[in-house]
Amino acid sequence: MNTILPAQSALASGAFQPAEAGRQNSAAASRVQRQDEVSEGALRKDLNGKILQASLEVSIRSGNESQALLLRTAIEGINEALAPMLGPDAIQNAMSQDNSAEATAERIVSMSTAFFDAYAARRPGDDPETVLRDFKDVVRGGFEKGFGEARDILDGLGVFNGAVEADVMKTRELVLQGYDRFMLARLPSSDQQA
Repeated sequence: MNTILPAQSALASGAFQPAEAGRQNSAAASRVQRQDEVSEGALRKDLNGKILQASLEVSIRSGNESQALLLRTAIEGINEALAPMLGPDAIQNAMSQDNSAEATAERIVSMSTAFFDAYAARRPGDDPETVLRDFKDVVRGGFEKGFGEARDILDGLGVFNGAVEADVMKTRELVLQGYDRFMLARLPSSDQQA
């Protein structure tokens, strides 16, 4: 009498197919891999959040020392990333520029108003004065949005006070004056209209 074991029975009946088992194992492995990827992404996000939280706590306890560490490591990382395009020490080279309120405002005004001709070219049939006023509203709105975000960040870091606040507010005022000067320089004067 032959005794058939369960494994032999499945094999003999054709219920066990090696190719099918391979597909099932492959599908199971894919599901596990996707779960691992999702889990790894979630873990990485959670870890980054914890690192940020820990950094903020250290910053609060350590004051400027943690900020100096953050600044130094950030600059090193950014320099490494920018080196192929902008050469070594790109951050230090950019930081050597004049960062006074006046110079910063001038850079903001000159960079944003440089787009006026392209803006005006898209509205060839419109009244030039209306185009100029609309452009000023657009760039001023963009500046105000960016300014508000920067102010909120500085305020959140607890540094928007004293000299920092004064410099930032002075820069804002100079930018707005620069936009006014830009517009006045491009408006036809009353002598030309007569």
